[in-house]
Amino acid sequence: MTIRTRFAPSPTGYLHIGGARTALFSWAFARKHGGVFILRVEDTDVERSTPEAVQAILDGMAWLKLDYDEGPFYQMRRMERYKQVIGQMLDEGTAYRCYTSPEELEALREAQRTRGEKPRYDGRWRPEPGKQLPEPPAVAPVVRFKNPASGMVAWKDLVKGIIGFNNSELDDLIIARADGTPTYNFCVVVDDWDMGITHVIRGDDHVNNTPRQINILKALGATVPQYAHLSMILGDDGQKLSKRHGAVSVMQYDEDGYLPEAVINYLARLGWSHGDEEVFSAEQFCAWFDLDHITPSAAQFNTEKLNWLNGHYMKQSGNEKLAALVRPRLAARGVEAGATPALDAVVALYKERTATLNELADAAEVFYLDLHPDLTLLESQLSAEALPALRALLERFREVAWEASAINAAIKETVAAHGLKMPKLAMPLRVMLTGQTQTPAVDAVVALFPRDTVLARMARHVR
Repeated sequence: MTIRTRFAPSPTGYLHIGGARTALFSWAFARKHGGVFILRVEDTDVERSTPEAVQAILDGMAWLKLDYDEGPFYQMRRMERYKQVIGQMLDEGTAYRCYTSPEELEALREAQRTRGEKPRYDGRWRPEPGKQLPEPPAVAPVVRFKNPASGMVAWKDLVKGIIGFNNSELDDLIIARADGTPTYNFCVVVDDWDMGITHVIRGDDHVNNTPRQINILKALGATVPQYAHLSMILGDDGQKLSKRHGAVSVMQYDEDGYLPEAVINYLARLGWSHGDEEVFSAEQFCAWFDLDHITPSAAQFNTEKLNWLNGHYMKQSGNEKLAALVRPRLAARGVEAGATPALDAVVALYKERTATLNELADAAEVFYLDLHPDLTLLESQLSAEALPALRALLERFREVAWEASAINAAIKETVAAHGLKMPKLAMPLRVMLTGQTQTPAVDAVVALFPRDTVLARMARHVR
């Protein structure tokens, strides 16, 4: 049997972290078993679905490198197929037309609530032997699925274990609205059937949909897939992950300077584990991935851990790759990274000290701006004893070979000649050149700048 999984987002918003994890697990399961991963866009909510949201989903999938083998399929383009199946079910008696008006339905629910009962359709138009109701001419009927009246529908969830519902708890679900458009649960069933889906991996907010979908599949004589329902993701504060926790869209993580391989690695560990392994590639994840090691309890997002993981991937990345990612970030700020210093050389010096591409851009931009440090900060470092040494160093810098070792020697000799400790000279030098008190080794930073830039920035403040 060929494993066939699907990711089926609704384009009513962006691809969020929970959706991305569902896509990742579905993708990895198919890849692990040499199967097929399908992208399906469930766009039947016409009022809320937008082309922009569809594109955001496609962009997010592409950024994460979650390649799909089939699709994207769009439900709105499959309307004729849904209507064909509804007609088949009406003919076979597994569905029926219901003429209950919206007003009657609301009155029924209100009466049930008053009696303390769970609001549900009472089956008044459900076909039964000897039951014949006249069709009211002024009401456009909906189509309802004739759910089994007794027994239980149960499945062995591949994450949560055995889950069961009494059929008596499930009313007859509407599968087509009065205007003929099919409903979500019905479209999902037909799609999974037609596409031969073997494993449905999705969020546990769909658990209540599953018994209804299983019953419809059985009524159609279709093979019921295996289900795996993933628990929700909590934010850093332990509350349900939402917009207020930061990233609305997966692409926000790109904008915030994260590498896709770090996000993939992090998502893989949200509710799944392989021993104590923390850092692994997407390829290794696919080789290891199984559904047995998904925890049924909620996973908690940890921004600190994501930052650490992203920093690790940045340290492992080539300088040219990182420079290519930082350059457009600088350009977006109006900063053009020129030929001197080479951006990959700046990246090489700073990538060990930064956790995101945006932090790396922050560090790099001072090499390409006409920088004017904060005067209060600078004055706090320009002590009376430091100024003579800085003037002397300025003169040394005019002649010294422009490389880190020679610059280092000039700094050390100047410190010794003026009886200072290294920080007394290095700190104001850092601030004059970068506006920062914390940098990599000061000789390496100085060597990256063109000599003329260093002389000009020093001369502004030590003359």
